[in-house]
Amino acid sequence: MSINVLIVDDSGVMRAMILKSMRMGGIPLGEIHQAGNGEEGLAALKEHKVDLVIVDINMPVMNGEEMIDHMHDDPEFQKIPIVVISTEGSEVRQNRLMEKGAVFIQKPFPPKKIRDTLKGILDIGGGK
Repeated sequence: MSINVLIVDDSGVMRAMILKSMRMGGIPLGEIHQAGNGEEGLAALKEHKVDLVIVDINMPVMNGEEMIDHMHDDPEFQKIPIVVISTEGSEVRQNRLMEKGAVFIQKPFPPKKIRDTLKGILDIGGGK
């Protein structure tokens, strides 16, 4: 089973690092879609079948939390698992995101953190 992933981050370098970490971790990847902000991310969700969204918080145009809110408002996207990978240091904001169903990974992160988190969320076995 391969996983179609949408990576939303305003840094192309960070998107590449996340993708490389997933490949190194043995995540069975299908189609990979990328977006530079939440607005582009929502457009990509409407165009492609996505099994997992990885999103940053602090981005121009539409931030990650706003994107998550829009996803929750749309029945088509409500059940898609969301992983937030961000430098966001506010515990209040992190807790708010987790209450919305997102899993939070703090930047910087070791590649195995992504592997272990995704394998747990997607129930694809393996693990540590």
